[in-house]
Formats: sequence, structure tokens, C-alpha cells
Amino acid sequence: MGIVKTDNVVYEYFRRDEEGNVEGITTAVDHVNLEIEQGQFIAILGHNGSGKSTLAKHINAILTPTEGTVWVDGMDTSREDKVWDIRQTSGMVFQNPDNQIIGQVVEEDVGFGPENMGIPTRQIWERVEESLKAVGMYAYRKYSPNKLSGGQKQRVSIAGVLAMHPKCIVLDEPTAMLDPNGRKEVIRAVRGLNQVEGVTVILITHYMEEIIHADKVFVMDSGRIAMEGTPRQIFSQVEELQKLRLDVPQVTLLAHELQKRGVDLPNGILTIEELADRLAPIAKRGV
Repeated sequence: MGIVKTDNVVYEYFRRDEEGNVEGITTAVDHVNLEIEQGQFIAILGHNGSGKSTLAKHINAILTPTEGTVWVDGMDTSREDKVWDIRQTSGMVFQNPDNQIIGQVVEEDVGFGPENMGIPTRQIWERVEESLKAVGMYAYRKYSPNKLSGGQKQRVSIAGVLAMHPKCIVLDEPTAMLDPNGRKEVIRAVRGLNQVEGVTVILITHYMEEIIHADKVFVMDSGRIAMEGTPRQIFSQVEELQKLRLDVPQVTLLAHELQKRGVDLPNGILTIEELADRLAPIAKRGV
């Protein structure tokens, strides 16, 4: 079994009127099956309301399924006696870092999680140091979080989760509130954790450019998994993604439009460098 596995997971929530009476039921996650291996970088895409964030909350036992089962490192998330272990195994980073940062000083905030776990003081400071270095924020360890940019705050949030030594980190649209530079900072830090530290990363996002280095991509729509595959396989299906109200990276769309005009290019081009390499010999032939 992988680090995360879901079996026919359904999650329903009740819609209530102003008086609290149930007026309907919405199925936010609808019979989802997936398996994620330790050390993978997984991206989950979907438009607003697709169910991706609701699914993410199941991987940290914030929510438990209405039907079906979620296992995290072999532990059933519906078991109350396993919730603490599950949340140590699978850390969660949310959209707004201000909702996750509680310390007055960066290093104190990062040490908060390990302290609650009962880790000895010397080990806490070792973890704080290694976690801040992993996300490129060690030089800011004595700063007040209020003095940091949005991207820096989000990296501190990630360091706080990392200091708990999770096997898996779930990031629920961690760059949604950031500017382009902040988004790049955070994604660079996340990729480093995956490649260098071997942490399993599950990234929930609607920014297509953030997932081109993922090992596998799941695309959700109406609570179901509508597509899955490598980034290249997913972005080779431009029209299908557009039907699901999703964008594609600009360079992928440009390559797709050139294809439609007869230029001999492969499907699913992901980077500007790749497109340039493909176009160079065509240009030399005078096409």
C-alpha cells in the first residue's frame, strides 16, 4: 500500500436554510480511488468547486469519508485513535499563511509543532534549523513574521510542518494569495523538499505552471477524477482541459495553436526551452 490510498471515497455535506433545516445534500467527493507512493510529487487540479480541497482535507483527517476509506501510511483516517499519528505523518499547509503562523518570531513558530509533540528541546532546535534551511528561510529565523512577504510567510508555514518530520505534506492551494515571485519561491521550496528530503508532496492548485515537474497529475471535476497521468499526458489534451474549465500553460497553448496551423510539434510541450528546441530545426528548414 502507498503512503496514501483511497477506496471509493464519498463525502457529502448538508445544505441548510437560515433556520438550520436541511434543504439538500451536496456530494463534494464522489467515489474517488487513488494511490500515492512514498516520495512522489503529486498534483491535484480542478476548477473551484471540483472537490480537490475537500479531498485534500481527507488526507490529514480533517474530514472523514461519508462512504469509503482513506488510508495514510496504512492508518484508517476514520479511526479516532489514529488521528494524531495521521497528522504527524501527513502535514497540511493552507492557502493563507497568516492562519497558520502563530509565533512572534520565525524560529519559535517553526518549533511550535515539535514542542507539542514532546520532542526534547535540543532536537527541537535542530529540527527548526534544518527545516528553515530546507525552505531557504534560515537567515530570517530571528524576524517577526509580520516583517515577511507573503511568499516568505508561506515558506515559514511549510518549515513549521516540515519540522514535525512528516512523510507527506499536503499543500492546499498554497500560492493562491501570492504574487508571481512569491509563487515561484514556494514551488521552488516544495520541489526541493521532494527531491532532496524525499518528502511526498501532494499539491492542490489551479496554476498549471506549478505542476509541470509533478510525477503524476489527477484532474477533478464534480467530485470525481476526470483525468490522470503525467503532466505531459495531461497537457496533451488541451481541448479536454478547456472543457473542464481549466487553463493550460501559455507555452503549451502556443505549441497547440502552432500544431493546428501545420507546424510539426509533439503534444504536451511544457516549457519555453522545449518549444525553442523543437522550433529551431524547423526554422532552419525555412518552415
